[in-house]
Amino acid sequence: MHRTVKICVSLSFLACTTHAYGQIVQKVVDIPTRPGVSQRMVVLSPPNPGAAVILFAGGHGGLQIFPNGSVKWGGGNFLVRTRQLFADQGLLVAVVDAPSDRQSPPYLSGFRQRPEHVADIKAAIAWVREQAKVPVWLVGTSRGTQSAAYVATELNGSDGPDGLVLSSTILTDDKGRPVPAMPLGKLRIPVLVVHHEQDGCGHCSFSDVPSLMEKLGSAPKKQLLSFKGGGNRGDPCEAFAYHGFNGLERDVVGQTATWILAK
Repeated sequence: MHRTVKICVSLSFLACTTHAYGQIVQKVVDIPTRPGVSQRMVVLSPPNPGAAVILFAGGHGGLQIFPNGSVKWGGGNFLVRTRQLFADQGLLVAVVDAPSDRQSPPYLSGFRQRPEHVADIKAAIAWVREQAKVPVWLVGTSRGTQSAAYVATELNGSDGPDGLVLSSTILTDDKGRPVPAMPLGKLRIPVLVVHHEQDGCGHCSFSDVPSLMEKLGSAPKKQLLSFKGGGNRGDPCEAFAYHGFNGLERDVVGQTATWILAK
């Protein structure tokens, strides 16, 4: 299995377009996960990264990544549009798509808290850790927090992440289990919560953040980073409202990266 991963990744590298942003190289990789299934990621590799982050977009999560690293959907999502900023901070960045067997609607909807999703991300964590030899963090935004938090509660030790970042966390959900309802007491890794105090999304009210923080009591380190201001346009649950830290990207990413690297 280990050899198969290496061969498939090498073939993917040959098929992709590589871009250089200064000293940062972007690649697209396809990692075998479950039988007959692969997980595609856009990977940005700075020289000598201090840590690695696996980024989970919100919404339905079906980015439909092209071989050149562009996406068919979700380009404006907070974590997708700031991936370069994370890399500029000295972090290896991997942006995950829906897996190969979920490349049509509903994509990751209804899948984020499934064992198959955990298996896919377990393989992604292992691949990233092998590439960089640094701590690997899961970072989710909006619906992506349901992926990141669930995987972190299901995997531990060498299989799991070294830390967790939850931005614009889904705190209430009438269609599924919100993050505070997950078994967060199982977490034994540092957890950073990033939230906009004026988030207008009905699932992400800042008034519900204290209850989330209380449920992170087993984490060896936890902190809330809260923000105000910036731009606010469109649907309050979309990427260019306060929900997506519009206009605050550099500050939010900078503080998040600083916290990760300090751990």
